[in-house]
Amino acid sequence: MINIIPSEKRYHADHGWLDTRWHFSFGDYHDPANMGFSKLRVFNDDIVQGGGGFGMHPHRGMEIITYMISGELRHQDSLGNGDVLRPGEVQVMSAGKGIMHAEFNNSKTDPLRLLQIWILPLNKGLKPRWAQQRFTREQRSNKLLPVVSSGNVSDTLTIDQDAAVYVSSLSAGNAVTHASTNRHIYLFIISGEATVNERPLQTGDQARIENEPTLNIKAKKDSEIILLDLP
Repeated sequence: MINIIPSEKRYHADHGWLDTRWHFSFGDYHDPANMGFSKLRVFNDDIVQGGGGFGMHPHRGMEIITYMISGELRHQDSLGNGDVLRPGEVQVMSAGKGIMHAEFNNSKTDPLRLLQIWILPLNKGLKPRWAQQRFTREQRSNKLLPVVSSGNVSDTLTIDQDAAVYVSSLSAGNAVTHASTNRHIYLFIISGEATVNERPLQTGDQARIENEPTLNIKAKKDSEIILLDLP
């Protein structure tokens, strides 16, 4: 089953400094029929204007993944970590028993775009931790590049869940395949135009996929995609 949700069906809010599209219930958007997909609880597509950001605030009991699309994001947290996230880079923050953090646009003038993803953990009350890793466009060119896993895939960031995150830069006409037997797959078109098992997807569209043994994803135009493999 492939359930495609068009871009315009996402919840949209423009707060001036933040232009956001939420794929699931979050903040002041509540829909009891749209609380998540498998262990995926939050998928936010955010544009933060120059000088904008999120002040210090708490998180607990969630695996939080940030994928940087454009611009630069400055991170600080209560563990003493601080760094700048740049395009193609991935950040994982395991909130565990509790962590405080702040994130701001590193530019006073230029906007940034990021995806923030929350996945429910396997275990509660773990020690919080933070990590960041750079992945290049060349690494993800015309293939599904694993960037996050449960720890069973080398050279990926680790979360406390039987889940994986893949990214890909697909040139027009190229395709990738993904085995998905007994798994939930969440596919999002960051930019471009593609098909999944011949079903069309445009920029901003998402596909929630179950009971499909194999996925064939083909780019009709140059495309950036992200795929979540969930239990």
